[in-house]
Amino acid sequence: MAAAAAALASSPLVHLTSPRIRFPRPRASAASACCSRWGCPRGAYLDWRPLRRCERMRRFSIDEGGGGSGGEDEEKRSEDEAAVEAKVGTAEELGSERSRSGSFSSSSSSSSVTPGVSSEPTLLSFSVDSIDTVKLLELLGPEKVDPADVKAIKEKFFGYTTFWLTREEPFGDLGEGVLFVGNLRGDREEIFGKLQRQLRELTGDKYNLFMVEEPNSEEGDPRGGPRVSFGLLRREVSEPGPTTLWQYVISLLLFLLSVFSCIELGIASKISSLPPEIVSYFTDPNATGPPPDMQLLLPFVESALPVAYGVLAIQLFHEVGHFLAAYPKKVKLSIPFFIPNFTLGTFGSITQFKSILPNRKAMFDISTAGPLAGAALSFSMFSVGLWLSLNPAGASDLVQVPSNIFQGSLLLGLVSRATLGYSAMHAATVSIHPLVIAGWCGLTTTAFNMLPVGCLDGGRALQGAFGKDALFGFGLTTYSLLGLGVLGGPLSLPWGLYVLLCQRTPEKPCLDDVSDVGTWRRAALIASVFLVVSILIPLWDELAEDLGVGLVTSF
Repeated sequence: MAAAAAALASSPLVHLTSPRIRFPRPRASAASACCSRWGCPRGAYLDWRPLRRCERMRRFSIDEGGGGSGGEDEEKRSEDEAAVEAKVGTAEELGSERSRSGSFSSSSSSSSVTPGVSSEPTLLSFSVDSIDTVKLLELLGPEKVDPADVKAIKEKFFGYTTFWLTREEPFGDLGEGVLFVGNLRGDREEIFGKLQRQLRELTGDKYNLFMVEEPNSEEGDPRGGPRVSFGLLRREVSEPGPTTLWQYVISLLLFLLSVFSCIELGIASKISSLPPEIVSYFTDPNATGPPPDMQLLLPFVESALPVAYGVLAIQLFHEVGHFLAAYPKKVKLSIPFFIPNFTLGTFGSITQFKSILPNRKAMFDISTAGPLAGAALSFSMFSVGLWLSLNPAGASDLVQVPSNIFQGSLLLGLVSRATLGYSAMHAATVSIHPLVIAGWCGLTTTAFNMLPVGCLDGGRALQGAFGKDALFGFGLTTYSLLGLGVLGGPLSLPWGLYVLLCQRTPEKPCLDDVSDVGTWRRAALIASVFLVVSILIPLWDELAEDLGVGLVTSF
């Protein structure tokens, strides 16, 4: 039994214990097999330092069998150590590796070992320091550009007549690309088009070439405009991925929730005719007792459908505007992800670009086409609804709403006051057509989506018209106004949280991220910002009383 125990203790196999792991000695054939399998040159991707650590672990994990063979074992260990050191580098590299990793400590090879007794060696203890983070990021991160292609591009594309290259910098979110910095020698759009054609002829569809503003440039281009640089990224890194099956499922579920929230909005518009116990339960903060029977609301679902249909139609028309503007520019869009909201029916929808935008004009046109279409339909519904509210023949279709609702918007409240008159607006409730509610919610949602912040339609339009630096400044101002409740009133906080969670990141740059969009596009954006502010600014009591909007009961 003692002999079997001694043999088991001196076995060179792997010993597994809870705090320690012992490895067998790695062989050179494993490295050869790895290189032959993956087609890499020997030593290019294989680090010999783990082999060296395993060799030392194996030596210290084998217990001595007797005192008489200690000298021979010491001599053999010395030979093995010399062989390993020849593979991995010099003795100075070994000392640097030990001091840097700090991951193991070994017993002295000259220490005495009692025959027949297994000594407890100190083995490898894994830690974060022993992980080569640079190599890990290279393996897990995006694929970088090929240095051979970069060399060919520099030799064949750049020169005195196109772009005089001065230096290279990392490009991309993780530095996976190359940014060529230098001096432009002609018209930027012509040179960029020429470089794109040459890149396709040389590498096919392997890369995407971007024309961006030169970072940290203190002066502009002598020909006008900012100084430009050219960024190179692999196509699979720079282009968005395709829509997955889970995204289709999520989009469908969100759409169904938005339908439910729009129906809830239609039911809420019938607040004057709803059962009193339901109204008091949801409006009175001091209400106690068990919740009312929700089946009492079923008779009101059918009468709530016109408002729900109106709100959904506006959002669908909004998305149609995006797709109609993107189609001639050959820009792919994702399916819309509707965001439900029980106050407005919906927050709108999130629509992503599924291809790289060719230039900032395309970004501006596609981004503004959706809000323009939605605002046109919303204002039409709002105007027709106000006209129908004055028609006595359609009195049976009207709904009673509190008059102070019209104080939620400066522009829409003034239009309603001018149409319905002073006496109608100063009653406790106002009779309006359901189209007024649908148009009001559609205009408010469109105005929120045109705020110049993040990846909203307004943020994309501002980024296309004035650049990402202007978007940063406007974004901070918008967040401040939302936080103070200046824009949107009680809806400012939920909308600000929605933007922070879902839409805060600016849009990725276009292929041509430098060319100007023109004066009239910038002027149209500035005018739309003024309209957005006038819609989202609520009326305070003193101003509402002076303008005759709603019944003011307290100051």
